[in-house]
Amino acid sequence: MPSATLPRFALTGWDAEDIADPYPVYRRYREAAPVHRGESPAGAPATFYAFSYEEAARVLTGRGFGRDARVASGDPAAAPVPVPAEHRALRAVVENWLVFMDPPRHTELRSLLGAEFSPAVVDRLRPRVERLAGDLLQRLAGRREADLVEGFAAPLPLLVISELLGVPREHQGWLRANAMALQEAGSTRTRGGAGRYARAEAAAAEFTRYFRQEVRGRRGGDGGDLLTLLVRARDGGAPLTEDGIVGTCVHLLSAGHETTTNFLSKAVLALRAHPEVLDALRGAPGPAPGAVEELLRYDGPVQAVTRWAYEDTRLGGLDVPRGSRVVALLGSANRDPARFPDPDVLDVGRPADRHLGFGLGIHYCLGAALARAEAEIGLRTLLDGLPGLGLGGQRVDYADDMVFHGPLRLVLDLSGRP
Repeated sequence: MPSATLPRFALTGWDAEDIADPYPVYRRYREAAPVHRGESPAGAPATFYAFSYEEAARVLTGRGFGRDARVASGDPAAAPVPVPAEHRALRAVVENWLVFMDPPRHTELRSLLGAEFSPAVVDRLRPRVERLAGDLLQRLAGRREADLVEGFAAPLPLLVISELLGVPREHQGWLRANAMALQEAGSTRTRGGAGRYARAEAAAAEFTRYFRQEVRGRRGGDGGDLLTLLVRARDGGAPLTEDGIVGTCVHLLSAGHETTTNFLSKAVLALRAHPEVLDALRGAPGPAPGAVEELLRYDGPVQAVTRWAYEDTRLGGLDVPRGSRVVALLGSANRDPARFPDPDVLDVGRPADRHLGFGLGIHYCLGAALARAEAEIGLRTLLDGLPGLGLGGQRVDYADDMVFHGPLRLVLDLSGRP
């Protein structure tokens, strides 16, 4: 049973120190019990948090858990996604995100997208990703100080996914700003006040107008970009609507770049805190086997994912009624000593056991192969191209977000001075 000395757990209301390093908080709860009942507003479903690897993996893979609150509650009028009904543009976009779908709709869309994110396709993309990373590095060359998020970690994956979608490069700044505004509507964000939903709604409306125009302009096209392929599939009878294509593009754009942005930023922070590991990776002729996997395990960009209980069950010794919200804490599971010996040690030689950085089960990250390539190429570019990467001071400002977890800004002294 949960310890009486621990308060109800929540993913909101954290102070800046704990946001930057949530792992001691996770450890206290995990050592008390593998699953805890958390805070829930009056009238809201009960919420349970899975802290151990075993129980988090069960939530991600068990057939008794899914993504649709309507199925869990038995109420077809329930909100299908965690967006207030008055924000219609935002809800319409998010309802069409792959991550919020159950089979068979999930299976159909994932099968359409899967071939475009296969390892073979990603291998063909690697030279282009390397050129983009090199171009961004050149912009940092000679600077005494730079924000690594703004100058490298954010634009690299955004440029890659934009090219995949066939979106012009000059729209990068606009795309990033709107993607960040969408993230403000995340359920664990508390900064920004009531205006954060209004900003997310405005961004969703802009994205919808933009991608609807793009969809209509691709009809009958023969281009090889992903957006054209989705339009061609829809016109060929695939179960896709215009809103479905719009939502898919926004999802790939926002989630597909924010996670890699956070990974690269946090990987640099981890290596700066472990200079011996940084030096070993820099001295290696190529990326150390498992280095990206270990950095994903050690401090991953996605800390938590939500499911709904589709039936009464027991989880970690607790009764979880049907209709409950169940949160798998990936960050905690990846530091579980029952799965990973010495889990708080950054060991790039560690066997690449099945960490949960990309999830598990049918919602295992669609873009995992592309994300690994971006992470590997991005890290290698920084290690080889910034001799002062491990030196000098830093200023870090984390987003108030315990799901998509990472710095908003990471300002580094690149002068090379210790």
